[in-house]
Amino acid sequence: MNLVLSRFLAYLHVGLQVALQMFIYPCHLHPQPCHILARIGHTVRLGALLPTRQQSRIQGALNRALVHLRQSGNNFLPYNLSLEVLSRETLNGDPESMFRCVCQDIVVQGVSAVLAFPQSHEELVQVEFMSSFLEIPFISIIEQGEPLKTQNRFHLQMLTRTPPSGLSELLLAVLLKGGWQGGAAILCPEGGNTGMLEELEQRGHLGLNGANWHLWETLNLSRLEENLSEDKVMELLSQLLSRTPSASASSVVLFSSDPECTARVLRSAHQLSGALPPMHWIMGYPLSLDSLHSIGSPLGLLAYGEVNRKPLNFYIRDTLQLIGRAVYAATMVRPDLALIQNMVNCFDKPNKHELPSSGQYLARFLSNTSFTGLTGPVRVQRSLSRVFTSQHYHIWSLQRDPLGQPSWVTMASWQSGHLELEEQGLWPSMTQHHWEDGPEIRLGGRWQAGLPVAGSRLRVVTLVEHPFVFTREVDEEGQCPAGQLCLDPQTNSSEVLNQLFRELEQTNSSSLPNDMRKCCYGYCIDLLEKLAEDMHFQFDLYIVGDGKYGAWKGGRWTGLVGDLLSGVADMAVTSFSINSARSRVIDFTSPFFSTSLGILVRSKDTAAPIGAFMWPLHWSMWVGIFVALHITALFITLYEWNSPFGMTPHGRNRIRVFSYSSALNLCYAILFGRTVASKTPKCWTGRFLMNLWAIFCLLVLSSYTANLAAVMVGEKTFEEVSGVHDVKLHHPSLGFRFGTVRESSAEDYVKKSFPEMHEYMRRFNKPTTPDGVSTLKTDPPQLDAFIMDKALLDYEVSIDADCKLLTVGKPFAIEGYGIGLPQNSPLTRNVSEYVSRYKSDGYMDMLHDKWYKVVPCGKRVFAVTETLQMGIQHFSGLFVLLCVGVAGALLTLLGEHTFFRFILPHLRHQQRFKYWLHTSQKIHRALNMGCDDERKSEVERSDRCSTLCLSENCNLHRLPPSTSSPPPSTSSTSPSTSTTKWNNQSTMAGRETKEQNKRVHFNLETLNSYQLQAPPTRPERGRRGLVGSPPTQLCSNGGPNPSLSLVLSPPACSGLSTPWEEELQELQGRIEEFRGQLRAALARRAELQRTLVRQRLSQSQTSSASNPTANTLTKDINRGR
Repeated sequence: MNLVLSRFLAYLHVGLQVALQMFIYPCHLHPQPCHILARIGHTVRLGALLPTRQQSRIQGALNRALVHLRQSGNNFLPYNLSLEVLSRETLNGDPESMFRCVCQDIVVQGVSAVLAFPQSHEELVQVEFMSSFLEIPFISIIEQGEPLKTQNRFHLQMLTRTPPSGLSELLLAVLLKGGWQGGAAILCPEGGNTGMLEELEQRGHLGLNGANWHLWETLNLSRLEENLSEDKVMELLSQLLSRTPSASASSVVLFSSDPECTARVLRSAHQLSGALPPMHWIMGYPLSLDSLHSIGSPLGLLAYGEVNRKPLNFYIRDTLQLIGRAVYAATMVRPDLALIQNMVNCFDKPNKHELPSSGQYLARFLSNTSFTGLTGPVRVQRSLSRVFTSQHYHIWSLQRDPLGQPSWVTMASWQSGHLELEEQGLWPSMTQHHWEDGPEIRLGGRWQAGLPVAGSRLRVVTLVEHPFVFTREVDEEGQCPAGQLCLDPQTNSSEVLNQLFRELEQTNSSSLPNDMRKCCYGYCIDLLEKLAEDMHFQFDLYIVGDGKYGAWKGGRWTGLVGDLLSGVADMAVTSFSINSARSRVIDFTSPFFSTSLGILVRSKDTAAPIGAFMWPLHWSMWVGIFVALHITALFITLYEWNSPFGMTPHGRNRIRVFSYSSALNLCYAILFGRTVASKTPKCWTGRFLMNLWAIFCLLVLSSYTANLAAVMVGEKTFEEVSGVHDVKLHHPSLGFRFGTVRESSAEDYVKKSFPEMHEYMRRFNKPTTPDGVSTLKTDPPQLDAFIMDKALLDYEVSIDADCKLLTVGKPFAIEGYGIGLPQNSPLTRNVSEYVSRYKSDGYMDMLHDKWYKVVPCGKRVFAVTETLQMGIQHFSGLFVLLCVGVAGALLTLLGEHTFFRFILPHLRHQQRFKYWLHTSQKIHRALNMGCDDERKSEVERSDRCSTLCLSENCNLHRLPPSTSSPPPSTSSTSPSTSTTKWNNQSTMAGRETKEQNKRVHFNLETLNSYQLQAPPTRPERGRRGLVGSPPTQLCSNGGPNPSLSLVLSPPACSGLSTPWEEELQELQGRIEEFRGQLRAALARRAELQRTLVRQRLSQSQTSSASNPTANTLTKDINRGR
């Protein structure tokens, strides 16, 4: 039974497996490998090995390819995996540094493949070795040179350019197509590499489609001395062509990348054309379309070049697509091998017999991947380990157009090893004569269309516009130590200019006046010198005669445009704006400088207004400060009155009361830094809040002081113009004056876009930009605004010494500066290519930094001393504020009298409004004290309150006695006499113990006020023995201690008779009696103390008669007495 059951289960398991294989798996090839994706972080990593040379260019192409890949959202990877490229640079380019870079920086990251960019054959061999050793797919993108002939499946080679072997195959197909059986080869100095010539010779011997081509003679000019003369070249060329057999069936292949050498050879061949049989000339190296326009002879000349050339980032994108497709296909079969890289240590390679290598697995899929990419069809050839891409070449022939001018005609195309003719009848025949009507080639003369520009002389016109073109005077010898010599002929006549330049070419010519000679320099002159150096031409420079850019006026074009159209100039180099009107009649290169139109205005010095001192802070800040002040004072008062230690009637023994007015006085004193006496809170909460307010005031005043000079000094205002659509520009009735440069692109823009505005501003237009800027600087200014190119205006602002100019408003009319050329000029493409190259290489940025990095307002530092001197006009508001304060004080005084005479009597009759201690102590006294009490408080303050002293250190203890009589008795001393005697002698007694004086004063007014609020109880009034007792304690905040009964005088103006009047009078008499006794006792004690001091001094004098130190001490004591 068990055996049957086991067999049944086995058959069931096999059946399920077959069902899964037949039905389930074909529908779902592979489930999503979540654990593998989590292990690799949902990322496929690639390495990029950057070369030491041209690293920035290749890194930029790689970044552009990755950005486009992210923007497209399709990296051809499965499961929404992301692609990460790790770029690393080899330090020295040697094998050791490359091995260290790959192993330590790339392989350890677990990369699936590596991109390499070898720049030489040695680097390519190093990549070949690394791929064979590590068994990781390497894809080398080769830009020059021959690929390796290898069958390494781990190293694929993608060519971005056709190698010399492929070019020799193309050239051989062209030669055999023309029916030429052989020929000669000429190598110029810069084309001295014989690799392509050797490939051509080898392939010619092997033949193509049963036809052979033989190389009969070779002339290598690179082996000869440099700067060969034209006669020498002609002699060598004559010897070469005379030795070439079968001239009618032979050709001459010129391998040259030097335009000057090419022109010299072709010119020599033209001069020999009458003495030798005609030859068929072919350019051996591929040329660009722009290079073709510099060659104008001979007719029938064949050349070829690549068209639709793809940039490097296109090849990188196709490479990434190749890897992505291979990873996708491999993941669908074995995701573990395709995504998890087991080669992460160069020194611990996995055993490929025990564990399959992920690199080997991915290499199989790379070899079987093909698609159509950005560079054309992409496929991998296993036998050569190459990734084939498509390059497209055209073969051109120099023919005459219907107008009789030389022009290049496309004869055939070459792609994927096949030559296809465009038109069979156009292919040049073997009997065609090439030189009979060709234009004359002249080295060093003025350039003509159809001739090579190399070695020729161009006539360049310019216009002075800072900082693009400056001029200065020549030296005493009429030369320019710096800059380029240029003429200022003040005319546009071609005959006059030809005559002037012919005179200028004469070395010893002095007929040309120095005032016509100028030295030109600037942004555009540097650009022109760079073009002349790279394109190998010379130039004659002159300034346009009428000083205009060019406009259609009077039935013709003026300025720079007119000189180009009339043929006076071959090129215009300055701040030449590209617009549609000019582009219809002349050609422009690609822009070398981008700018727009701007509006320039001048600042106005305005008088400081009355409220200038308040400008450092916004009005909301001022309101916030004073609101915060009153709120802080309110909270300090609340904290003080709710604290058991506060200066209030409910607090401890205090002389004064802290009210809201005291808090306001304190907060204002802290805010403005006043050093006046003010009450301070006694409770800790109030003091903490007071310190916080002090910190707040410190920070506010510091900010105010720091901004005061910056805001008030040198106040300048500018015309507020928002842009070209501002109402001031479109409504001339407002009297706003503005203009621009006549016949400039700015005037052309305003004329087309705003005709009414242009009609108004015509009267204010100026001939040049400096003239327009100078009208803004005059006093008074002649213009309110000046419209011109922002690039020119920004420079004028930067060099303004007085800092009175400023560009305002939004930029408008975006435009660019280009180099002007005659229409359909063969130089346009070539010059544009160089300009684009300069922009990408950073040369244009260097020029911008050189001519635009000027310190704004350069001379402003010299005027700082004068500017910082603030006059009375800056603080006029403070004087006005002081006057307002005096007037406000008078009004306050009037208000006090009004309150005292009219409001105060009314408030006295209302019981609920009599308690004002929390607000103002003065108002509280005025409401709660009678008239006689108030007068008595003022008259007897120092006598009845201040003279009562309970301290032993009081000055009364040291009053000197009378000189003749003993101390008076207690009964015979009257209060008036004692008071007078104390007042007369208090000054002398105060000198001895000035620092020890401590007085305790009775604030009878406050006590009286408290009595009115809470009268003492009857048992306390009967305790007479406490009146003069030593432990007396008085509360200065208005009331007696519960343990003390003090006799308080009743209100004098009450007019009411009380039962206790007699008792009060009796107590008052006894108090006066005690005062007299106390004064007599204190005076007696002071007399005894002085007598004791004299005795001690007399004894010390007798004992130290012989001691100088004692004598000195005695003198000091007497002097101090």
